[in-house]
Amino acid sequence: MNKKIQSINALRMLGVDMVNKANSGHPGIVLGAAPMMYTLFTKHLSYNPEKPNWLNRDRFVLSAGHGSALIYSALHLAGYDLDMEELKNFRQWGSKTPGHPEYGHTEGIEATTGPLGQGISNAVGMAIAERYLGAQLNKDEFTVIDHYTYVLCGDGDLQEGVAMESASLAGHLGLDKLIVLFDSNDIQLDGPIKMATSENIKAKFEAMNWSYIKVEDGELTEDISGAIERAKTMPGPTLIEVKTIIGHGSPQQGQSATHGAPLGEENTKATRQALGWHHPPFEIPEEVYEDFRESNDLKGMNGYNVWMSMVDRYKNTYPIEGKIIEALMKGENLDIDYSCVLEGYEPKDLLATRASSGDMLKILQEKNPLLMGGSADLSSSTKVKGIGGDFGPENPLGRNINFGVREHAMAAIVNGLVLHGIKGFAGGFFIFSDYMRPSMRLAALMGIPSIFAFTHDSVAVGEDGPTHEPVEQLAGLRAMPNMDVIRPADANETKAAWILALESKDVPTSILLTRQNVPTLENASFKGVEKGGYVISAEKKEAQAIIIATGSEVSLALEAQKALQKEKIDVRVVSMPSMFRFKKQSDKYKESVLPKSVKKRVSVEMGSSFGWAEFTGKKGRNLAIDRFGASAKGEEIIHNYGFNVDNLVKIVKDML
Repeated sequence: MNKKIQSINALRMLGVDMVNKANSGHPGIVLGAAPMMYTLFTKHLSYNPEKPNWLNRDRFVLSAGHGSALIYSALHLAGYDLDMEELKNFRQWGSKTPGHPEYGHTEGIEATTGPLGQGISNAVGMAIAERYLGAQLNKDEFTVIDHYTYVLCGDGDLQEGVAMESASLAGHLGLDKLIVLFDSNDIQLDGPIKMATSENIKAKFEAMNWSYIKVEDGELTEDISGAIERAKTMPGPTLIEVKTIIGHGSPQQGQSATHGAPLGEENTKATRQALGWHHPPFEIPEEVYEDFRESNDLKGMNGYNVWMSMVDRYKNTYPIEGKIIEALMKGENLDIDYSCVLEGYEPKDLLATRASSGDMLKILQEKNPLLMGGSADLSSSTKVKGIGGDFGPENPLGRNINFGVREHAMAAIVNGLVLHGIKGFAGGFFIFSDYMRPSMRLAALMGIPSIFAFTHDSVAVGEDGPTHEPVEQLAGLRAMPNMDVIRPADANETKAAWILALESKDVPTSILLTRQNVPTLENASFKGVEKGGYVISAEKKEAQAIIIATGSEVSLALEAQKALQKEKIDVRVVSMPSMFRFKKQSDKYKESVLPKSVKKRVSVEMGSSFGWAEFTGKKGRNLAIDRFGASAKGEEIIHNYGFNVDNLVKIVKDML
């Protein structure tokens, strides 16, 4: 057996052994796509397993995340910190080899994948980041950013809507350093793909401005390698369709049965025989490790050393840009005091938080060259827009990405930007967070600080009606682990929300903003927003009740407090822009804001009441909206749904 075939079969059988030992997993793609993985790692992918976060490494995203056993095998053989014991503990509690690849959990994994379509979409964001950073940082004598983004995807990936949204934008933007290897085996879990699709992939991708190459036999690594070389010279992103056989070498090859079930003892024995692999489970000849190591010495290890030497000279010659490079290398935020940046911004007395947010975002981008993003065809309304013009082939320094009406892809692409070191942000109407939620969930799962700025955050949207008026979305986002949801009451709280989002390192932030004007509040507090909740207006003597409000409803609560005081009823008003942050505070602080002795509490929020009982208690009330909205003037809807001073005063008096 020659060296190359031995190494490919090592990838295959390690993956099969992992799945068998776990009695769980997906061996089909492991057996079918191993030649592609081998070709990438040994011929093209530039990486350094000793410095896995090397800034100028090539990125590889396994979008078909169910093939995790294949990438774990490759990372192990390539010398990453993933020893054989971890492979033996595939899909087990506490291992570094979970069922689907997880960013930050396993060294060498660039993105959390598994939900199909997400990985290829993240890769589009990475390719955008590579082009922008190259335009921003490269100099005539120093090319510090210059690498490729590779993807391995399957038939299922390309059936997902989010993948097509992202592919369409990638083609429009001409991302020529994005190369997608399509594991085209014509099989998915339920059977042949012809049961579900009959499209012409070549025509489809070429219509989206992609280059297309076909490799007829996925066992021929020379053809795969040649296709990748051609892709590097072709215009726009490239899809390389590689025809493979799912479960190659097994008795069930070509059948959907190999997609998501272990081969079992007898079938594995037959597969070993067919492949000529005569080693026991988890035993790999030393020559395989040498093959991977030697193949990467020049393109990876030496490439890293040359790059580091260049960066040292670069930082001496260009100290300002050098600080950006340094921050990107360390995975840290730029050293910016955002409070000082926004210090001179003076909002109007009456202003929609979407407007103040837009004003601040422009100022913040002027200070932070890594802040980049855009809206889903709504920037004139959301005010969430990048500066420097529209990003594209003619303007790689543009920081506004015209995502088009592609909300799901927008969120996934922003995640890709962030994974590459950009401070990515996305903008849209809050109701369309429903379209974005799978990608937002992955941002929270990965622990990356993506920023999602949503406007039109309540039934105050008005005439557009219930299809455009969020009700349950707020409670739904708050239920998501590791997602900071901030609903600021005014321009001052909005300022705090943006600063906290930009300073975050491992938590994504959703900022919810009003369409309608709200008053700028005298006692709005940065520290209060940072803690998630605070007393924005204290009682005169002794609180008989507490009104807890968020967003535009805080000003309503303050007006009701004044009206109640005229009737000799003393209440405290608490602004709670972020339940996520408030829950993290000490018991002492929470008691100082919501003392247990005051059991008469009412929450005021134009959204679902779900979740508020934790703060209002059994004797509390919730002024909320537990039905869909309506089509009318915003002020009329708000009034008819009970969000007015008279009704809030009545609720408090009824409690008392």
